[in-house]
Amino acid sequence: MKKTVLILMLVTIISKVLGFARDIVLSYFYGASDISDVYLISLTIPTVIFAFVGKGISVGFIPMYTRIESKNGTERANQYTNNVINFVLIVCTAIFIVGLFFTEPIVKLFASGFEGKTLELTVTFTRITLIGVYFTGVNYVYLAYLQIKGVFVIPALMGLPANIIMVASIIVSSHKNIYLLSVGSLIAIFSQFLLLFIFSYKSNYRYKPKLDYRDENIRKMAILALPAILGTSVTQINLLIDRTIASKLEVGGIAALNYASTLSVVIIGIFVLSISSVLYPKISKLSADNKITEMKTVLSGAIGAVNILVLPAAVGCMIFSGPIVEFLYGRGNFDSHALNMTSNALFYFSIGIVGLSHREILSNTFYSLQDTKTPMINAAIAMILNIVLNLTLSKYLGIGGLALATSISTIFCTILLVFNLRKRIGNLGLTGVSISFLKILIASLAMGGLSKYIYSLLLNKFNLDISLIISVCIGAVVYFILIYLFKIKEMKMIIGEIKGKLRPLTESEAAEI
Repeated sequence: MKKTVLILMLVTIISKVLGFARDIVLSYFYGASDISDVYLISLTIPTVIFAFVGKGISVGFIPMYTRIESKNGTERANQYTNNVINFVLIVCTAIFIVGLFFTEPIVKLFASGFEGKTLELTVTFTRITLIGVYFTGVNYVYLAYLQIKGVFVIPALMGLPANIIMVASIIVSSHKNIYLLSVGSLIAIFSQFLLLFIFSYKSNYRYKPKLDYRDENIRKMAILALPAILGTSVTQINLLIDRTIASKLEVGGIAALNYASTLSVVIIGIFVLSISSVLYPKISKLSADNKITEMKTVLSGAIGAVNILVLPAAVGCMIFSGPIVEFLYGRGNFDSHALNMTSNALFYFSIGIVGLSHREILSNTFYSLQDTKTPMINAAIAMILNIVLNLTLSKYLGIGGLALATSISTIFCTILLVFNLRKRIGNLGLTGVSISFLKILIASLAMGGLSKYIYSLLLNKFNLDISLIISVCIGAVVYFILIYLFKIKEMKMIIGEIKGKLRPLTESEAAEI
């Protein structure tokens, strides 16, 4: 598993770099303006609307397919996949029709601060991007199918052509026609679908336009997925409220919030999703085989690895929020006001990066136990907290208040998941994990302090970009030296994997972590 994770991280890094390029190009040509707000809202609406169904597929499809294949064979499991795709296409059609006829009310729901030409443009953009729900819907099924078949690299690669297309559309739209922004995003989604379709075909799946309404497994999957769908709806409501309040605070607020969120989510995408995409099928199988001790071993190793990789990144983003935003976005139409808004949001988002990372892994652990109810309830509690904090903190901190509210509610939700999981499967080795976390935190703070000091010295001789790169590189070296000296077992795992000599932890070793 660990070698696959490292490969996925490398592939994901490349994909995320292109994703950064997309946001950098957008900030260069459109800054944090009404146009960038319109573009981002038009992308957000179809994503949020379909996220409910997509999450249900992600959670319910894998354990159901695994069970069918185990009992009835691959052919029957593929028939089930066929039924799922055709059912999803029906749902997509319903979403498209409703979205097409009620576009303006939906836009106002997501961005109540939009008026006049800004509102009209958003409605047009959204109607174009709504076509993409068909491709997005089927993509969720193909992604889950390829994960089951052990094909992890292709799903990680699907962002490459999509980001290239979106970057090109942003550049061309600034010189030719602004509507190419939304057309480009539609073509990008289609490119992802095409890639997944080809490799699902190579993995012996053949789509047939035939729906068996009597398939009992669809009903079972729906029952399993329903709590996850409700839990996802909570997350999307949070996103909706964030965007709505941001649209009222100031022009470009949505774009600034998005740029900052992208920076924090990229960290999770590189480290956490790479681990989680491999972890979920594995722990699902261990859970199905009732190998709880082994499952906890895998889980504890994943949590430790996430701490080592994510915690220093979070500290670095907090300390260098301003320089990082200026380094990545500070050019073209991205003015000082946009810089201040985005760096402020990034600082507060960074507080919750570790919590968000663990929430992803812990939620998947519950799903593998076929418990989708617990993450849903915890997400609902966190949503209520987030709404209260949004309304309160945004009055004092503006865009930064929305980011801080998200971080606090995420950390709270993660803590609840930890306690609930401990009740469900017993001791998680929290004492050892806490000691390890404390050592990593000390190393991260030392790294941050040293990097900041070096950065301030270098600014007298070099420009911001060179000073930032050198100070971060020196800080990273010092951090990994400290982690190694602190004898944290997860670090030995990572080094061993890089050397190609890693062996799995024994249960006794895992118990010490």
